[in-house]
Amino acid sequence: MSDPTNDAGHLTIGGVDSLQLAEQFQTPLYVYDVSAIRDQIRAFKRVFEAQHFNYAVSYASKAFATIAMYQVAKQEACHVDVVSGGELYTAAQADFPMADVSFHGNNKSEKELREALALKVGTIVVDNFYELQLLGHLLAETPERTQNILLRVTPGISAHTHAYISTGQTDSKFGFDVDSGLAFKAAKLALANPQFNLLGIHAHIGSQIFDVAGFIGATQKLANILKDWHEQLDYTPSVLNVGGGFGIAYTKDDDPIPAEDFVEAILKTLRAQNLPFDLPAVWIEPGRSIVGPAGFQLYTVGSSKNVEGLRPYIAIDGGMGDNLRPALYQAEYEAVKADDPNAQPTQDVHLVGKYCESGDILINHAHLPAVQPGDVLAVKSCGAYGYSMASNYNRNPIPAVVFAENGQAKLVVRRQSYADLTQNDLSYD
Repeated sequence: MSDPTNDAGHLTIGGVDSLQLAEQFQTPLYVYDVSAIRDQIRAFKRVFEAQHFNYAVSYASKAFATIAMYQVAKQEACHVDVVSGGELYTAAQADFPMADVSFHGNNKSEKELREALALKVGTIVVDNFYELQLLGHLLAETPERTQNILLRVTPGISAHTHAYISTGQTDSKFGFDVDSGLAFKAAKLALANPQFNLLGIHAHIGSQIFDVAGFIGATQKLANILKDWHEQLDYTPSVLNVGGGFGIAYTKDDDPIPAEDFVEAILKTLRAQNLPFDLPAVWIEPGRSIVGPAGFQLYTVGSSKNVEGLRPYIAIDGGMGDNLRPALYQAEYEAVKADDPNAQPTQDVHLVGKYCESGDILINHAHLPAVQPGDVLAVKSCGAYGYSMASNYNRNPIPAVVFAENGQAKLVVRRQSYADLTQNDLSYD
């Protein structure tokens, strides 16, 4: 499929000329097509409504967390989940309704849990026995208080994805293991504490998953867990949270099904389980599939290196500091020339960054037309985990973030300055 262009043939993002964006806001630059974000949230909702399920689409904000993003989620009546005190604080700064926030994490601190309780976070996803006990102690300080919780379980389902982003298998740092009986023990403890309102269970089997089989298997297993708890503990759940992890296309070789098709398979599977109680509300936690395809990174070409018999190197003005994923787990992307995104490639190059690491290779096989210093390149499907994982390695400032929608561009995160890099440094004189 060709990339959207304007009359000048330039790549457009949210109806805005990408070269105009690069000139106005400088590069490296994160740019989001906000309409694409809204469209995907609405597509998820339509599946639930067509299947007549109670539901929550909970944006997994670890994928991309800024005040502006939480504001868009609020405008779309989306829930969000957070995984740290910092994400929780950012959501609060966006005036996001705390009743629609879920707080995840495998090692929440006492400080973070106190902050969550003070803000009246809607749901805390309890990950382990330490947290279950700690949260119980904190609630006991206010005996009249109750707190909605979900228990995160590891159902023993291994998704076909990179080991670093596979989370549903038994050997995982996350959640209460099901097969060993730990999840059942946790449910008994939670139900014995009247200050806990156990809504149900949560599982997340991994990320960047292309096959529905893992979700079908996980849904069947989670349904069996709930049947068992209903029979043995006289417990009726109100929520089944099946997580997220729906894969997206990063390159032409990726061929994922539409993200909402995963949801349809999950709902049909759950309906077929003949539960001995009313169907619970189904919550999903998409992150990458909401913001990934909507995001672009713009870079300016600089130096190059050509050695006879070897693939050339072309360097851009960013790299692993603003997108760590290729160095971290060999993620792949595609890049196009912003002034002619549908130009046919004429060379296969290493597209590399400016950081002092040999592993700072953004795209190992970048198929590009001829480029010159000063040309602007757009890397596609960069909306998830680029900005979230950005660092100041080599004391490089983190780029700005721009939202583009309906032909208008708005700066939503300022580019860091050199002064920002030293604002927390203290003198040793």
